[in-house]
Amino acid sequence: MSPLFPALTEALADPDGAGAHRPALRFGDRSLTYGELAATAAPLADRVGGAGRIAVWGTPTLETAVAVVAALLAGVPAVPLNPKSGESELGHIVSDSAPTCVLAAPDAQLPPALGKLERVDIDVHATGATALPTAGAPDPSPESPALVVYTSGTTGPPKGAVIPRRAIATTLDALADAWQWTGDDVLVHGLPLFHVHGLILGILGPLRRGGSVRHLGRFETAGVARELTEGATMLFGVPTMYHRIAEALPGDPALAKALARARLLVSGSAALPVHDHERIAEATGRRVIERYGMTETLMNTSVRADGEPRAGTVGVPLPGVEVRLTEEDGTTAVEAYDGETVGEIQVRGPNLFTEYLNRPDATAAAFTEDGWFRTGDMAVRDPDGYVRIVGRKATDLIKSGGYKIGAGEIENALLEHPGVREAAVTGEPDADLGERIVAWIVPADPQTRPPAEELADHVARRLAPHKRPRVVHYLDALPRNDMGKIMKRALAHD
Repeated sequence: MSPLFPALTEALADPDGAGAHRPALRFGDRSLTYGELAATAAPLADRVGGAGRIAVWGTPTLETAVAVVAALLAGVPAVPLNPKSGESELGHIVSDSAPTCVLAAPDAQLPPALGKLERVDIDVHATGATALPTAGAPDPSPESPALVVYTSGTTGPPKGAVIPRRAIATTLDALADAWQWTGDDVLVHGLPLFHVHGLILGILGPLRRGGSVRHLGRFETAGVARELTEGATMLFGVPTMYHRIAEALPGDPALAKALARARLLVSGSAALPVHDHERIAEATGRRVIERYGMTETLMNTSVRADGEPRAGTVGVPLPGVEVRLTEEDGTTAVEAYDGETVGEIQVRGPNLFTEYLNRPDATAAAFTEDGWFRTGDMAVRDPDGYVRIVGRKATDLIKSGGYKIGAGEIENALLEHPGVREAAVTGEPDADLGERIVAWIVPADPQTRPPAEELADHVARRLAPHKRPRVVHYLDALPRNDMGKIMKRALAHD
């Protein structure tokens, strides 16, 4: 029996026990207790047991959660598929991961790229197995693969990060320590279920603790307010969601009251602008805390529930995770933890993935000789250990006039201007400076664009003259991916 879910294990062993009646999953008006989840997942685990890998059509539904839990109970690696992926990308993932079958909700329309795979429809009310066929057998090795999550790089097709069982367990237990996360917590979120944030943290996290999750299906502020008012204690979201919350708060006192009831508001997957931090705190009295992770590393750092929720930082390293900043050569450690010196984040610990599937070259390139993973993220670190991300090495580190400048701090400064709704900052070649700072602005009022010189002066006053944007472009919207991250490479080629 899998040790990943103690409460589920107990419900399988004692289907009439008190623990079996605890709520586990709720999606809209459909829900399962731990006993019902066990009774549903066990026969599905029996069905897929022995498969090499299985694909899961990752819609935000009860079926997806049941499918992944069944795969983990069976000790079979699951490959979550993004339903919004195009035919070429899906074709690559299927070819690369070679799943035995694809699990999907009965009413899901699967694309032609999956047409050659055996389809297994998920019946969330199926019962029949009271125990797994592997009951009494040794637990799967902590190093055995649990998930293969495909992550898009800057070049080439997506790579499949093989995430072992020990990475999931150690990350979730480290977050339980940092966030004081218990079985009494009820999590609400509307995140996708084909990625680390929504699936591992948002579904497997509550199940490991013996708590429950209420998934919104799709994010909406009314749903957040309803669930927090009705007893949810934690909210997970990405910056786009918290931005919408910040925008809605002035005219929605019920939302402000609901957020004030929450024990923990957590943002991740990208940096939450300081301006939104402050607006939410002012309206609700609650501070959003941030954490930092990647597909390959799961979670690395977080602001602790009993720590200082310092806006603009991702907190301190989680228990068991080593974090260091390195100079440009990638081997020399940054010695000055002064809140100013920029370095690349490298991490080491039991939270790391094992390999990129079928890509030994990429796996070797991702690690140093002594086992540190190169994240490609740039940060500064305060003397007390708090980490502040300043951007990606490839797109957010701007070298201008002899200075290393992180795009993130300029974006935060721009967002403090009343005429700016959204902002992104990139660098472009400059014969004199090496690179010049370019701002991409979505105006608060499309009819009244804040002048470029005014925005440059605004940044110079708040940060430093050498950090002011030299070029300003105005857009109707910034290009974003499914997780709300700004796709800067699309801007650079506009």
